[in-house]
Amino acid sequence: MFFGLDLGSPLFWSAFGSIILANIVLSGDNAVVIAMAARTLKPEQRGKAIFWGSAAAIVMRIVLTIVAIQLLTLPYLKIIGAILLVYIGVDLLKAEDEEEEGGHEINGMAAAIRTILIADLVMSLDNVLAVAAAAKGNLPLLVLGLLVSIPLIIFGATLLTKVMERFPIIITIGAALLGFLAGEMLLTDPAVVTRFGTLGEHTVTAGGIVGAIIVVALGTFMAKRKPKSTPSA
Repeated sequence: MFFGLDLGSPLFWSAFGSIILANIVLSGDNAVVIAMAARTLKPEQRGKAIFWGSAAAIVMRIVLTIVAIQLLTLPYLKIIGAILLVYIGVDLLKAEDEEEEGGHEINGMAAAIRTILIADLVMSLDNVLAVAAAAKGNLPLLVLGLLVSIPLIIFGATLLTKVMERFPIIITIGAALLGFLAGEMLLTDPAVVTRFGTLGEHTVTAGGIVGAIIVVALGTFMAKRKPKSTPSA
């Protein structure tokens, strides 16, 4: 027995594997944000930002998982989260455009970690329910499963950062993903469901597509209307 866990039980390993698998699958979008937030840092800072951002996000997710069921029943919470995701998506896309023009100042590591934490908090509201269900109420098992997932998420974010350097279009796709998630979150908020009833899957998906378009269009527009930087002599 280890902290009340029967490590020799097949049920333990089944639940443990389910937690890791669910966290990896559901953290794909989180890895995209981590990579996008860290990509503008100096090379020697990227690894630290990805590690500490991912570790802090996992700890925050453990706390969030414990209270997730109560949180998700609060009206307007998802609407606020959707607005935050739109803001983050537009800001990251705008930063990418400024960087390409040579006028982008490297973000500090603290700012990158803050972006990672905010985005992870918002996007994890739904994800943690699946992880909590896999743990079947076993808190030590939940914590262990999430902690083991950290290096896997860090690897995914590190790999994405390198891919983004070769294929900048992934930045736009990542921003669109945030907009898509924002659109879906907004339409599934309890306040919206109470007002309009439970919306169909196609309607929610359409809302996600509209959100993706809004983020990409707004981010591109805001980047283009900023004054161009003039190269120093």
